[in-house]
Amino acid sequence: MDTTLGDDRPDAEGLSVESAETARRVREEIARRRLSRQALADMARISLSTLEKALAGKRAFTLATLLRIEEALGVSLRPGSAPMAATGGDVAPEAMGAYARSAVTWLEGCYLTVRPSFGTAGGLFAYLTTIRWVAERACLGFAESGRSDSRFEQAGQISMPNLSGHIYLVTNEQGQYRLAILSRPTIDGGLFGILTTLEVGHGSQLVPAAAPIALRKLRDGEDAPLGLITPDMLYFAEYREMLDRSIEGDFARLHVPG
Repeated sequence: MDTTLGDDRPDAEGLSVESAETARRVREEIARRRLSRQALADMARISLSTLEKALAGKRAFTLATLLRIEEALGVSLRPGSAPMAATGGDVAPEAMGAYARSAVTWLEGCYLTVRPSFGTAGGLFAYLTTIRWVAERACLGFAESGRSDSRFEQAGQISMPNLSGHIYLVTNEQGQYRLAILSRPTIDGGLFGILTTLEVGHGSQLVPAAAPIALRKLRDGEDAPLGLITPDMLYFAEYREMLDRSIEGDFARLHVPG
């Protein structure tokens, strides 16, 4: 799956110069952050169709849509507009750990994310997780991108309570939860832990599933192979070693009856 916006360009006909420039800036921000269109739509609480039509030049951005995209990306996109200021404060809600924005800037960035494949025995599944401060909600948020099964990409909020010292990536969609519990970063910047989610079973059945998960922050400009990673592929050993640390390093434990 292509996580950038490729060669899409807005149609000049019927679209103002200002609208075309705004669309260009949105495409640039998405490409720079390695976000998929679906991830941005989820973060901005707009439909994917609305976003794609605006980016393709089939319609101009409405002010309401543009404001939501600005809030999601944390930047001003309208020509001549002032830089955005935080609207929700610089301290997360107590229910999420009451962490200060200034104390968590080190966590922001784009992460290579690896977990076992749920569909291919012995395989691994790799995608991107972007973490950033969401001013509107006054907390860290995350969004997945680069997944070959893009319709399952997740976006949510991050809880960091002092009591456990762990990082919680929480998706809550109409009361349906998905949770990743991660360690604080290791000296080399790795995040390791366990993922609890729902796996597609027989037919339309969804089955609770748990698996180890590992994240590594990518350097600016660094690319990493994504999607299904099988044992015959070049990066498999590196990714498998990264994932094995979650269990072998005692960052997470999977208990099954003996």
